[in-house]
Amino acid sequence: MQKRLSSPEMMNAEHGELETYVIEEGRELQRLLLQAHMELRAARERRVEVRGADGVRRTTTRASSRPLTTLVGPIVVPRTAYQARDVGGLHPMDGALNLPPTQPSHGVERFVAEHAAVLSFDDVRLDLVKQTGARVAKRQVEEIAVRAAEDFDAFYAERRAADDRVESTGDLLVMTFDAKGIVMVPEDLRPATKKAASKATRKLATRLTSGEKRNRKRMAQVAAIYTVPRHVRTPFDVMADLDGSRADDEKRVRPKIRDKRVWASVEREPKDVVEETFLDARARDPKHQRQWVALVDGNKDQLAIIKSATKKHGDVRIVVDLIHVLEYLWRAAHALCGEGTKQAEAWVQQRLMWLLQDRPAGKIATAMRQSARTANLGRSALNAVSEAADYLEHYARYMRYGQAIEQGLPIATGVIEGACRHLVKDRMDRGGARWTLDGAEAVLRLRALRVNGDFDAYWELHLREELRRNHAERYDHGSLPNPLRPLRTVK
Repeated sequence: MQKRLSSPEMMNAEHGELETYVIEEGRELQRLLLQAHMELRAARERRVEVRGADGVRRTTTRASSRPLTTLVGPIVVPRTAYQARDVGGLHPMDGALNLPPTQPSHGVERFVAEHAAVLSFDDVRLDLVKQTGARVAKRQVEEIAVRAAEDFDAFYAERRAADDRVESTGDLLVMTFDAKGIVMVPEDLRPATKKAASKATRKLATRLTSGEKRNRKRMAQVAAIYTVPRHVRTPFDVMADLDGSRADDEKRVRPKIRDKRVWASVEREPKDVVEETFLDARARDPKHQRQWVALVDGNKDQLAIIKSATKKHGDVRIVVDLIHVLEYLWRAAHALCGEGTKQAEAWVQQRLMWLLQDRPAGKIATAMRQSARTANLGRSALNAVSEAADYLEHYARYMRYGQAIEQGLPIATGVIEGACRHLVKDRMDRGGARWTLDGAEAVLRLRALRVNGDFDAYWELHLREELRRNHAERYDHGSLPNPLRPLRTVK
């Protein structure tokens, strides 16, 4: 490389050509150094006593090797195999190096994991070749991502058990939930959806027509938990924030949320996601000394699960998202007053103010029905008013917004709406994409680790777990005989 860089040809080269040469040849130099180190280890490998988890000693040895695809290119790892009759062989050097069970190295695995959280599997494959020279197939990229994410639950369970999870504060502890659909391959749909999809017929061979896009998605359950100071407001403050009428110098600073964790699962049931959120809350506030708030969008099944969880974990103040209520009010206003009219806007603002002043939602719903009966509306308009009234009546007990803002509680689900967009929609809802269950779950986990800022800490645990399950568990009492150093034990 020194000779080449000193040559007349390179002296006349542009800097871009120089960069390309140094990167490509430098990678080859790094590969040769890594290969040489592996060969040096093999030359210094000493004989050790090897007893498997089955209790059988492996006393026969032979020279062996295995390929490894690394970030600087392919290498061969020479090592000694220890064997015995009728049992599988063991390779102590594999444990000393914490080699993965498959050919791609942990460095390649991490590259794939971090990039698959953002890019398509095909783009990850192309970037891997371009940036490192390592080559893996598109299907293999998905398999690597799945392996990389397998310790997600263990990581957060360990974090919950840590002493530093208890938060010394009197601020609110807020939980919020939602769901977002992901287009799946047919075999990975939930049973009821798969059955409905199998009965569907297509009008056209080349594209789906109106109504034919149903029964293609599996719902990902999205959850978030965070701490936030109380934010006391008046109904007029809320109205001004919603309509943007407050001048810039009059705008109140919203309290910043902290210690936020968001995640999503397309594999787990909604009750499991809610239960994990409550376990996180218990870890942060074991004695339930703070006020817990659950922000929901009015999904009946979700609400039932949350109410069931409160019986186990303690009282939670449930608040229905005000923005969802506004959507129903606007539909009713368009039906009663006409779409895009000043009357409709005034109608919505009046009922919103009543809700913010704690006028019973049930009474507002009754008045809406009376207005609809005297307005001589068509069927679709009557349905819009009826649906809005039903929503207000059904969730009236969770719409005490006047009391909530007086106590400084949040009344909108902006955090979970953002989580649905960042975790699910931005990555999973790309045109033409159809997901396997394993691939979708892995990407959701990797995106959550990235969003939460936990990836580095997670990777430490993942490598520790890889050492345990791929190597330590294959030896007697989990003791790894290191052919270069004294015995090491993995707990």
